[in-house]
Amino acid sequence: MANVHKHKLRGIRGIDDETWDAFDEATKEASTDRSAVVRAWIDYYLGRSDDLPDRPPAGPWSEPPQT
Repeated sequence: MANVHKHKLRGIRGIDDETWDAFDEATKEASTDRSAVVRAWIDYYLGRSDDLPDRPPAGPWSEPPQT
């Protein structure tokens, strides 16, 4: 079937657009993507991995969103 993804779609609520876009920029700077970083943090949080995901150096995304 067309447009059927291999994995179920998981939604994350409560993240404003500015933060989500900044996260996208930061993951691209680190040569990865948001999904990979979220999965790595989940595995770390659950104790399935002892490796903290790498962070890129501080950048424009490091500033808190303007409210």
